[in-house]
Amino acid sequence: MAAEVVSALDVAVQDARATYAAARPVSAAQAAAAAKVLPAGSTRSVLDFEPFPFRVAAASGARLHDVDGFTYVDLLGDYTAGLLGHDPPEVAAAVEETLARGWAVGAIGDGEHRLAELLCERFPSVDQIRFTNSGTEANLMAIQLARFVTGRRRVLVCQGGYHGGLLYFGSGGSALQMPFDFAMATYNDLASVAAHFADPDDLPACVLLEPMMGAGGVIRATEEFLTGVRRLCTEHGTRLIFDEVMTSRMSTGGAQLRLGVTPDLTTLGKYLGGGLTFGAFGGSADDMGAFDPARGGALTHGGTFNNNAFTMRAGAAAVEHVLTAEALDALFARGEALRARLVAVIGDRPLTVTGWGSMVGVHAMAPPVRRPEDLVAADPAVAELVFHGLLAEGFYMAKRGLIALSLALDDDDLDAFVTAFTRVIDDLTHRSLLPSEP
Repeated sequence: MAAEVVSALDVAVQDARATYAAARPVSAAQAAAAAKVLPAGSTRSVLDFEPFPFRVAAASGARLHDVDGFTYVDLLGDYTAGLLGHDPPEVAAAVEETLARGWAVGAIGDGEHRLAELLCERFPSVDQIRFTNSGTEANLMAIQLARFVTGRRRVLVCQGGYHGGLLYFGSGGSALQMPFDFAMATYNDLASVAAHFADPDDLPACVLLEPMMGAGGVIRATEEFLTGVRRLCTEHGTRLIFDEVMTSRMSTGGAQLRLGVTPDLTTLGKYLGGGLTFGAFGGSADDMGAFDPARGGALTHGGTFNNNAFTMRAGAAAVEHVLTAEALDALFARGEALRARLVAVIGDRPLTVTGWGSMVGVHAMAPPVRRPEDLVAADPAVAELVFHGLLAEGFYMAKRGLIALSLALDDDDLDAFVTAFTRVIDDLTHRSLLPSEP
């Protein structure tokens, strides 16, 4: 029986891919041409899927329009970076102003100070901040700062964590990890973290942690886990770094404000730069003073585009005028409601919905999912059928099941998505590709 189910799933996946490809000849041709000069035809691996990703011709609001004439409601939100939607007018105005004023100045512009002020006001852990070009850079700088101020070398992370292209701790990520002295703990397992504090002569410099894992499965940390890690770091002089590149959307002060757990250092990225290239890391004035020669700081921090004029002004416009407390709180509530609706639709079928606020994960396995290691039980064929089924319905999410709501989505969009999701999994159930009982 198991062999028959696997065979049927394989056939269904191949049929879904063939149907998708036949309807998109222009994307197919562009993908083939791109593969001649770009490995796999792209320069961002997470965007790849079989048989080829569609090519976007235009984007507006919460819609993507591809080169073959299809329009999709964008539920992926650029893997959380598209929180603002595709063309927020406040950001467009800031970019136009920058175009009129000039941009490659090689000096300090007036936008840098304003964006720093806005972010320091928001995040409880951030007295001072430095800008980078990505969340990856921000995490690398925060790690190095923690190692410098503690005089220690070891970096404690969680298995399955993703902190940027050079800080990936899931399957296949080791070849691209920076050559730090890493130690591994298990997410949502406080004892596994505490074990790394047992030797007072070999304490970690920092614990780098996502308050909710994004790439690792949209898995929220328990409050017991976060508060326990905070306590361990405080007791042993270890810097706790919250990677809030994704979870800063949970409130004006990110997950740390919503949960009341304050790290020593915070890393940021994505939408806080208005949708342009952006990253940042910040912490206490004492720790950040390592970059201030006037206070005896010995560290330097280079980066030609750290303070590029476009991001500084676009970020300030986004943070001040778009990412308001009212907007973020409302989006958080809508995400919570959407997740509950999806759970109700699934019923007793072997699918699991994870997430928190405006980030949702749909997994092809029965619950529970508490840590990335649990996801080895997920069925990739079922996940791909859900993905292609929703594409056919006009909804785009990540193949792995990630949904990241944007401010441009409205209630009608989410109502239509729930209806489409219901049709897709009911169809899979009817075709005996998704059992009705776990």
